[in-house]
Amino acid sequence: MAIAEAFVVALAMYMIIGVAFAIPFLLVGVQRIDGQARGAGVGFRLLILPGVAALWPLFLRRWIRGLSEPPVERNPHRKAALTGGS
Repeated sequence: MAIAEAFVVALAMYMIIGVAFAIPFLLVGVQRIDGQARGAGVGFRLLILPGVAALWPLFLRRWIRGLSEPPVERNPHRKAALTGGS
């Protein structure tokens, strides 16, 4: 039972940190790392709140690095389109 309790406590701490990170990120950070989010309203920010709270380590890393645009997806279809291959 101790392992399950430790897991629940760790998950709760992760989400507390995530929500604590999400508030300043949604106020300031989201518009710094994604140009499309500039001028977005409160509805958009509330909509992405759960995702930011869940994925906060990824967003924190992007915010610290100062990346200004989302990365370009790299998959076989995009590579084939860029090289003109089939």
